[in-house]
Amino acid sequence: MAASATPTATLNPPRPTLASSTPTPGDEPLPGVDTPATPPPPTPVAVTGTYECPGFSGIESKVPVSMLMNDTFSWGDDPPYKVGNGNGDINWRSDPYHKPSWYMWLHSLRWLGQGIKAGAQGDRPTLTHVMAIIHDWVQDNPYTWTGDVGAWEATMHRTNVLLCARQAVLTGMHVHSLPAQYAWLDKALVDHAQFMIVNWSGPSNHGTDESIALFGVGCTLHRPELKKLAVDRLSEAITTAIDPQGSTNEQSVGYAMFNYLLWGRATTALQRCGADPGPVISERRQALAEWLALATKSTGELQQVGDAVRQKPTGAAGTGLDYVASLGTKGTKPAKRTAVFDAGYVFGRTGWGETRPFGQESTYSIRFGPGRTLHGHDDHMSITYSSHGRDILIDPGHSGYQLDKWQAWSKSQAAHNVMTIPSAKTAPVETRLLRAAIAPTWESYSLADSPAPDVTRKRDVLVLKDPDLIVTLDRGQSVGSQRYETLWHLAPEQQVTVQSPTTALAAKPGDKSKTYLLQIPYQQQPPADGITVVEGRQDPVQGWYYPDIFHRQPAPVVKFSRDGTNATILSAVVPAASTETVTFKTRTVGTMFFVDFTVGVRKATVRLLSDGRLTRIL
Repeated sequence: MAASATPTATLNPPRPTLASSTPTPGDEPLPGVDTPATPPPPTPVAVTGTYECPGFSGIESKVPVSMLMNDTFSWGDDPPYKVGNGNGDINWRSDPYHKPSWYMWLHSLRWLGQGIKAGAQGDRPTLTHVMAIIHDWVQDNPYTWTGDVGAWEATMHRTNVLLCARQAVLTGMHVHSLPAQYAWLDKALVDHAQFMIVNWSGPSNHGTDESIALFGVGCTLHRPELKKLAVDRLSEAITTAIDPQGSTNEQSVGYAMFNYLLWGRATTALQRCGADPGPVISERRQALAEWLALATKSTGELQQVGDAVRQKPTGAAGTGLDYVASLGTKGTKPAKRTAVFDAGYVFGRTGWGETRPFGQESTYSIRFGPGRTLHGHDDHMSITYSSHGRDILIDPGHSGYQLDKWQAWSKSQAAHNVMTIPSAKTAPVETRLLRAAIAPTWESYSLADSPAPDVTRKRDVLVLKDPDLIVTLDRGQSVGSQRYETLWHLAPEQQVTVQSPTTALAAKPGDKSKTYLLQIPYQQQPPADGITVVEGRQDPVQGWYYPDIFHRQPAPVVKFSRDGTNATILSAVVPAASTETVTFKTRTVGTMFFVDFTVGVRKATVRLLSDGRLTRIL
């Protein structure tokens, strides 16, 4: 990346302790909730020497001009709230719903978007009122605002709003330089730039957003040292934010999509103001696009892994994203159907619609790798699975940024499709992928970790094609007696019937498919009460699904349980047409164990070796 002049601050100063010791709210637009699914402009773009207003992330959509003129703010699913006196004098400590995200978005000023747009089109009364609110924020929150975490976390959002408002003043008033009455605005922009220089968040999406906003101030105020510092920080961040395989450091599929768009916006901003973004951003974004294509389910939605809401991918010409976003109707299909990524992801599918409709393929994800960080969950070894045109095994989603029992649960092992040890004090740990094998009609994986002191956990996974099903072997071992539970989180509205100690059947009334959840006897006989179902429980929390952070639905969880110092749980998750019968038989030959599955008229035989390795042999 090219830029000139010398920055006035170090590249990576330590962030003050407030950010690490104080719980932070949602510090960027939440994918699928706040961010419109709009791809960045084509690149390269024309060099205009300007920084374009990046918009308002959809935050402004619930605050029409009529509400804004009455100093009323709204976000999420909470009722609108009057935060000012109607003359632009705002109570910036307003926090009626005690929600950190609500408070942070108030301080972002992005809710002023519709007023800024109106002002740019010549609506002087609205422009005057908007500028009064912005000036009130500046007066009531003098530099530095480190004592207020909401004001802090909203800094880069607010910087962009100040830049957008400055442009609206010039356009709406038909002037080429800022009128004297608004001289305070440029000083506020310099203060915001200085704040981001001192308090850079590093190579996260938040830090990237800060660098783009810092660049915007430098471009707008003709401060080359700010532009250079921003470019240098982006150069430093890109190789951490997106690795060579396309994985991001966010541990979230939703934020991976956000990062793809964010780095596209960074490229566009640099090019428009005459800076060279260099080749690395483009290379890493291309890899991320293919990663996201593989992370898209056959249902046409992204895998809801990590802090992620239900959302569709944004297509991008010339990438596999175009193919999956269009459900295989345009673009070029990705070269791989299954891939293992060093950052801790496995994404696989039965195909790209070559021999069956795109939406009838089966898709899955498996997590492993480093312990939880940023927007990640404690989801190692967890599996998601879609088949027969619907979700089978789900990740219960993202409950938002409120530090409560719902967030604690949604991030925990208990909210994922793993073997849990609820009687042990577990913690997020690194999970190793020991083996992986990919064949034309099956894939197998072996994983291991130690989620608690003196407790080990191993999982072997076998994914089959024709018939489509998943087999897992979970093994837990501990010094003392523990409770072991292999959990299977199912989509909402599935009704589960426990038919025997080995079989549970899940189906939605009127659906054309059903799911068998089998607990296959192996080494340990399943106890008579070894299968239980939990749905919509609040204490302790279990059996829920979040399509987005504002809505929570009951969703069944099937538990396969054991008690003792060790546990061996062999499971099969078998989706089938509503008219099909699913059966299995087991046999032992020497040290090898075999399971013969029949799904309708299709058959498959699985071999289990003494070391836990699973293989398809028929």
